[in-house]
Amino acid sequence: MKNLALPLSLGALIAVGTAAPAAAQTFEGPYVGAQAGWSQNRLGSVETDLGTATIDDSRDAATAGIFFGYNLQPTAKVVLSAEGAVNFGFDDDLSRAQKDASAAINPEYGFDLGVRAGYLVTDKTLVYARGGYENIRTRVQILDLEGPRSGKDNLDGWSVGGGIERAVTDHISARVEYRYSDLGSGGTKWDRHQVLAGVAWNF
Repeated sequence: MKNLALPLSLGALIAVGTAAPAAAQTFEGPYVGAQAGWSQNRLGSVETDLGTATIDDSRDAATAGIFFGYNLQPTAKVVLSAEGAVNFGFDDDLSRAQKDASAAINPEYGFDLGVRAGYLVTDKTLVYARGGYENIRTRVQILDLEGPRSGKDNLDGWSVGGGIERAVTDHISARVEYRYSDLGSGGTKWDRHQVLAGVAWNF
């Protein structure tokens, strides 16, 4: 038994030594994933290429998309990330009809580019803040004294938020995130709140 004790002890130490770095590697390198959740768009007067669309309303809807990025660990506990995503809204169009005018906006899909800064509270749990640029592709319909008009427009904005990401395996992680986006510029009023759940494959 004594002859087996040393090899078994060495084997256990090697197993522990190789398993610990593997968990840390989950948050280092490239990753891709999918996300879905809740989105609320709150619109006031939106300046578009077709004119001013006055909505003054909000709507809750579902959203889903894909994301991709790269994690870097400058220290053992700090994780920095660059990330991009494409998101689609479902049944999230807003409209308003008045006596002599009407307007409708449908935010069909959007792109975002951002950065994350996080801290590993455990080897497998990352708490992070994020911020970045957003671009929303919308379909616009306006009816006023100039007559009916319809078309598409791009609206730019920024977002901030934060979340928690947990390593499920060496390659799979799951996260929950909140975002606030301001898509207003040039007199446009468009705020958006989102709660997103996502799953990522870490290479």
